[in-house]
Amino acid sequence: MLRDLQRYHERNQLIEIIYLDHHGKTSQRKLRLHSICGNQVKAYCFARRANRVFQIDNILAAIPVVNRHVG
Repeated sequence: MLRDLQRYHERNQLIEIIYLDHHGKTSQRKLRLHSICGNQVKAYCFARRANRVFQIDNILAAIPVVNRHVG
């Protein structure tokens, strides 16, 4: 997971994650990564409209966001 997150950060890609919070609840989030330090990711969370810190061990899945334009 760490390697994927580092690659997305280097490419400045928006990502979607499935995240397990400290209460055991999962959520889907769209993020703009700011930094990766140790076991934490600092990112802007579009769902919360705020900067947040995520534990890498609690990120269950991460994929890049693909913008599809119809036209």
